[in-house]
Amino acid sequence: MNYLLLAQQAGAVPGEVAVSDSTAITLAWLIILLPLAGATLLLVGGRVLDAFGHWIALAASVAAFACGVTLFTDMLARPAAERPLHAPLFQWMTLPGLETDLTLRVDQLSIVFVLLVTGVGSLIHLYSVGYMAHDEKRRKFFAYLNFFMAAMLTLVLGASYLIMFIGWEGVGLASYLLIGFWAQRPSAAAAANKAFIMNRLGDIGMVLGISTMFATMGTTEFNEVNAHVGSLSTGVVTFIGFALLLGVCAKSAQVPLQAWLLDAMEGPTPVSALIHAATMVTAGVYLVVRAGDIYQHSATASLAVVIIGTVTLLVGAWIGCAKDDIKKVLAGSTMSQIGYMVLAAGIGPAGYALAIFHLVTHGFFKANMFLGAGSIMHGMNESVNMREFGALRKAMPWTFITFAAGYLAIIGFPGFAGFYSKDAIIEVAFERGWVFGLAALIGAGVTAFYMTRLMMMTFVGEKRWREDQHPHESSPTMVAALVVLGILSVIGGLLLANGIASWLNPAVGGTADNVPLVHLTPLTGVTLLVVAAGVALGWWMFKKPTARTRENPGVATLIGDNAFYADTINDWVAVKPTHVLAETAAVVDSVGITTAVDDGGRGFAGLATAFGKLQNGLARTYGLIMVIGAVVIAAVLLFLNQMA
Repeated sequence: MNYLLLAQQAGAVPGEVAVSDSTAITLAWLIILLPLAGATLLLVGGRVLDAFGHWIALAASVAAFACGVTLFTDMLARPAAERPLHAPLFQWMTLPGLETDLTLRVDQLSIVFVLLVTGVGSLIHLYSVGYMAHDEKRRKFFAYLNFFMAAMLTLVLGASYLIMFIGWEGVGLASYLLIGFWAQRPSAAAAANKAFIMNRLGDIGMVLGISTMFATMGTTEFNEVNAHVGSLSTGVVTFIGFALLLGVCAKSAQVPLQAWLLDAMEGPTPVSALIHAATMVTAGVYLVVRAGDIYQHSATASLAVVIIGTVTLLVGAWIGCAKDDIKKVLAGSTMSQIGYMVLAAGIGPAGYALAIFHLVTHGFFKANMFLGAGSIMHGMNESVNMREFGALRKAMPWTFITFAAGYLAIIGFPGFAGFYSKDAIIEVAFERGWVFGLAALIGAGVTAFYMTRLMMMTFVGEKRWREDQHPHESSPTMVAALVVLGILSVIGGLLLANGIASWLNPAVGGTADNVPLVHLTPLTGVTLLVVAAGVALGWWMFKKPTARTRENPGVATLIGDNAFYADTINDWVAVKPTHVLAETAAVVDSVGITTAVDDGGRGFAGLATAFGKLQNGLARTYGLIMVIGAVVIAAVLLFLNQMA
């Protein structure tokens, strides 16, 4: 295929440079096609691939990462204005008023996601080699992992909202397949259905928003939408912003569509790591940043984004304080950390780069901790109950050391990854409004508390193991992935802080400053004091032996443990009314429609039987009927004549 000719025919998108290097275009497409090919091969290859199919999936993921690194290196060598790459493949569809090319957009924003998805994704693949070693459906699992990556890469590389939506739906399908991978468990099957259905609610918003773009601007291309959105009325722009925000809430588990995320822990732990660190929940943050021009033209919609992010960061932190399931503590943590990102993205140009900065560092330490949780489960006979743990630091030293690195990163310990990204968000939150800044500051303290609680209950104190639990360190492939992610949890912020904003600003229209490696401000000092208070409280409360069972939980604990009763609310707001509607429809169908049809049929059958008796074969009967008919017709005609 002549990529150069296609690029020349397509022409340059406004604000971009049409790159004539066919190698770069090929690499851009290979980033998606390699994991997609891996998934396809594993799904259709049959049992002959059972013995080594996982290595094929890992190779496809690593090769996609290598392509991403090559493109990133090429972009670094070019001036900022020449970095975006417009990579068309072919004309996808032509409709009246709509011509859409299947085109990728590789710019500073999308390449960051490419490196995160393929880099962290490859480490999760490596970890899964050991984690799923004894699962009889391992080949299918790795096929789904490859497909998940391909879908997420399509989402972030698509050059339009329409192409992005293809990846958006693919991510939803992949999450359904992986959350319900152990579908023989009723809880896993229910969790997959719940995630799928709640994300379809978000898709309604996505469809409405994208359709409105096409109806009002005649395009869904990112650059063209940004160029024309200023000509729309404020009401239309606000509608588009809220419609997209509905998709963000569902995909990124933000209030009020967050309930699916906790149940999603029913999937294998590597799936949880991939969903929380590099795919799925990060998609909403990407969407808000990519649609920044839309939100800048609607103060109402952007304020709604900020409020939802702020509420979610507090709700997620509260849930993290109350759960005893180690994976659900981390899931609540993800809700909270994504809330920080959504808050920053909603602030506007000053927060775009910071939202992505925290997204990347969060990808490092959250993948690290989820995989660490999986390592603990392996060593503790698949238990997730922290009340059955304790003293694991000696039995699982590598898991403890790497998990501790993630812990220090997420609480914002100076020098660790989260210190640079989350503290910067707290600063811009105060600039947006003291209410938002105070909420972000409180969230930092609560995060320090519940993560210290997790560390104390899991790794410190006396052992509370059951008789059938014999903790041990995980396999070399699992430990290797943990070590790399642990290192990134330590140095990730240092590597990115001094250049992430200047790299992203040209692509997202941002105005954020790079984060200095040493930044000591009064707010930094206050934040560290709040974090220290959270750590101290967590240590003081859980330094004593933890009971194997929870006794007399308080109201706050019950609220958090029940995830703010989101399932109950959804049950009353959506599930029960739907059941009532369905039952009513069934009654109407049975009593009304079915009865009317059946009785009507029987009535006509009886009428036919009655008239059938007139057909007796006697000529005198037929003659009498004819005479009666003639008399009736004559009478009617005479009556009508008199009336005239």
